[in-house]
Amino acid sequence: MDQALSVAAPAAPRRRELSAGVLLGPASVLILVTLAAPLVLLFRYSLDRFDPTLMIIPAITGANYAAFITNPFYLGILRLTIEVAASTTFFCLLFGAPIAYRLARTQSRAKSAMVLALILPLFMGATSRTVGWMILFTHGGILSLAVSALGGSAAFDMMYTPAAVVIGIVSFNLPYMVLMLQAVFERIDPALEDAAASLGAAPARSFRRVIWPLSLPGLSIAAILCFILSMNAYATPLLLGGPRFHMMATQVYTEFADNNNWPFSAATAFILMMTTIFLAVLANRMIPERYRAP
Repeated sequence: MDQALSVAAPAAPRRRELSAGVLLGPASVLILVTLAAPLVLLFRYSLDRFDPTLMIIPAITGANYAAFITNPFYLGILRLTIEVAASTTFFCLLFGAPIAYRLARTQSRAKSAMVLALILPLFMGATSRTVGWMILFTHGGILSLAVSALGGSAAFDMMYTPAAVVIGIVSFNLPYMVLMLQAVFERIDPALEDAAASLGAAPARSFRRVIWPLSLPGLSIAAILCFILSMNAYATPLLLGGPRFHMMATQVYTEFADNNNWPFSAATAFILMMTTIFLAVLANRMIPERYRAP
């Protein structure tokens, strides 16, 4: 009987593994078809050559990547994209962390209403919200009239400036940042803050020595996700930055739709993707080992 039990025991885990494999199989196939296959095709296009007359010429060459890396114009676009994404992530953390902490610690009955007010802008598309910022920033708009009424320059105009692009992307990413950080702060036991206060720690020191280390893994994930969204922003830089404000996503579209240079557009898209992944991994590695999520 003991031998029968020993034979039956490994069978149960195998059945569970088989069931899990059956459940995960369709999703895995769907991901391969809808994500991996287009990426492979896109990478293949990036190795082709382009001719203005013959269009795409099948080849295996790294000339498109070399043309991007050796051209100061495209390197400037990549640098600007990283700067805008880093600035957006910083301001989302700066404004989002206090809001998220307040939401996580509040016991008010209005908490549900606060969360609803936070996610309400997500019901509208990025383009619709960006058009609202355009009305606010444009010459003769609400902001321009307000500055003029306060004695400022009547020609005040924030449209087509990096500041307008950063503000627009921050407004899009901030709700996501707050929701992610709220979940992080809610997992931290408030009794730890009470214990720190009972030992004489001021609120600022309690946050620095207790809350900050415990929230750092989740905070870093939220910052990385915000950075990725900012790196790949398209509608906001196009509408608020104007035709002379080039970020990587808008440049990919320009090379693809306006110049019909599919190979170089594919190479630009891959450089954007690999740069985003590299910076995200680098940011995660910069977190001290003892603070990383298990």
